[in-house]
Amino acid sequence: MNRQMKRAQERAEKQQKRSGTEKASAPAAAARRAQTQEKRKRTGARQFLREVRQELRKVDWPTRKELITYTVVVLVTITVVTTYVFFLDAAFERVVFSILD
Repeated sequence: MNRQMKRAQERAEKQQKRSGTEKASAPAAAARRAQTQEKRKRTGARQFLREVRQELRKVDWPTRKELITYTVVVLVTITVVTTYVFFLDAAFERVVFSILD
């Protein structure tokens, strides 16, 4: 949420407080306080590393054969694109030098 949206939300809440009764806005304010307190909680380094390990266990890692295939595809693609750019550069260089000479 950006600053403009926050400000708009704060204005809407202020208007709601003015038009509504205090009893109706009290639970909303308590919920907001609880939410901000929950945001302030920080996890420790150990807890963070445990959660990271748990998430990494969920990852569907490629097999060795898939990894080799993907690596070859990437290397071939890089070679083809690099060669294409090299020849384009050489062609543009010749055009520019022929114009300037």
